[in-house]
Amino acid sequence: MEKSGHISAFEPKDLLIGAMIRIPAQAIHHKIIQKLNAAGFNDLSLPHIAVLQYPGPDGVRPGMLAERAGMSKQAMNQLLRSLAGMGYLVRRDAIDGRRARVVRLTKRGNSAFTRIIEILREIEIEWSTELGPKEFAQLKKLLHRVWQSNLVKSPGGPDYFAR
Repeated sequence: MEKSGHISAFEPKDLLIGAMIRIPAQAIHHKIIQKLNAAGFNDLSLPHIAVLQYPGPDGVRPGMLAERAGMSKQAMNQLLRSLAGMGYLVRRDAIDGRRARVVRLTKRGNSAFTRIIEILREIEIEWSTELGPKEFAQLKKLLHRVWQSNLVKSPGGPDYFAR
């Protein structure tokens, strides 16, 4: 890596897997926010991705959202208050009768989340065009294999990141 932080002419074998996954994910997050803003959701910003990322926050407890995003409950609650104040979500009592609260998307929140899914489908088309359909399918197949493996099933047990 050059001193400026830009990737130079390293071979893929020389790059660390964390960066190879993180950099594209960050680019996707930036594109999602850019396109959401252009679609009229101009009050959303990059930190909100921690709440709105797949599989979405609807019906999930704030503590689980915090775990999923790798942040403190306090930081997640600040994001939830922000999104509630902008009309994207509300917090309701859980239907299981316990004192817990869950997040529910409002109509505006559902519209934004639907647009995120559309944007992700657009990004997949762009990536498939750039990489070629065969290579893109192979990338998705390998990432799915990683997703299903024990590499991403901890620390919260099976399907930790998918809840």
